[in-house]
Amino acid sequence: MLPRSMVLSVLFLMPALATAEPSTEALWALVKKQQAQIEALQKRLAATEKRLEQTDQQVAEADEKIEATVASLEEQDAGASPGLGKFHFGSYGSLHYNHLDDKQEIDLHRFVLNFGYDFTEEIRFYSELELEHAFAADGENGEVELEQAYIDFDLSPQHTARGGLFLMPVGILNPTHEPTTFFGVERNQVETQLIPTTWWEGGAALYGDFGEGWHYEIDLHSGFEMPTQGPNAYLPRKGRQNVSEANAKRPAFTGSLIWRGYPGLEIGGALQYQTDVTQGQEENQAFLGEVHAVLRRGPIGLKALFAQWNINGDRPKAIGRDRQYGWYVEPAWYLFDDKVGLFARYEAWDNRAGSTRDPDYPGLKKQWTAGINYWPIPEVVLKADYQWQSGDADQNGFNLGIGYSFSF
Repeated sequence: MLPRSMVLSVLFLMPALATAEPSTEALWALVKKQQAQIEALQKRLAATEKRLEQTDQQVAEADEKIEATVASLEEQDAGASPGLGKFHFGSYGSLHYNHLDDKQEIDLHRFVLNFGYDFTEEIRFYSELELEHAFAADGENGEVELEQAYIDFDLSPQHTARGGLFLMPVGILNPTHEPTTFFGVERNQVETQLIPTTWWEGGAALYGDFGEGWHYEIDLHSGFEMPTQGPNAYLPRKGRQNVSEANAKRPAFTGSLIWRGYPGLEIGGALQYQTDVTQGQEENQAFLGEVHAVLRRGPIGLKALFAQWNINGDRPKAIGRDRQYGWYVEPAWYLFDDKVGLFARYEAWDNRAGSTRDPDYPGLKKQWTAGINYWPIPEVVLKADYQWQSGDADQNGFNLGIGYSFSF
């Protein structure tokens, strides 16, 4: 057993030994250990950097493969259908059932195909081919008509030049006459007998926008060739040549101006000058003037139009057709988020309102029409209406119709 004095001495010296500085050998051992740890960390860092470089390379290679694949697909698409996104297609049509005093019939009134192509962003083609009354052949009621075929050339963001076959910018219905856009199974009489919708000519036009809500159009185009004898003499609807080997001895000019500077309101008008509506037969100048308004505020809609022809010459004056005019007003009420529309239309027109007329001629014709449009979707419409024409019992009755319109 150790002596008690020795044990006490060891216990007394232990704190001093614990606080004593390490030896040189211990320090070198510690440095070598830390150096080894640093080298291990450096190796791990180098390995991580290498893996990151490999990952970046793999990403770059994947990007190159994706780009190559996209380029190949684009080449294949270009080879299979060049410029497919530049084509535009659409259609509209309507089926009518008329139950009038003198007529009970069903008729596929119109089937129309629209086709367009964008040569560039500034040069575009548009066309409209129509089949009327379902079947066109000798002795049949149907007709195949090319209503539009023109090219637009953008001169600036606001102004465009047009050349070809195009609709006259006159009235409400003639520029926009898809069945989903108007009330009633049949088109109104004023814009049928006087405007006369659908009305197209061949020529050149300049149109565009200026100011706050103003739109203009100026046209130089083919004119009417009205018959000069018989019951259809000097009637605008019978003067259309439809640009089918049309007599172009006497041109015509049209200008229109529309203001849409207030939400839901359109006010517009058009003037047309025909240098001779008989194309040299009688030298009869003619003037057409038209003004209209379209209003939509909430559930309330309103359309109104007035149009008048003045035809110079002794023969038109002799039968009272030197002046022909008409007008209509059409209030409407929209319900159920514009899926249902109720309307009433009063129209009056006279194709023999001149100073001289047949004493047996009944004069101003008047018609009331009231009905409903139902749009289950915006591209499809179902229609029903009842019409009553004063002085003509044969034209009283109801009409039913279905129509559609789409484009892409």
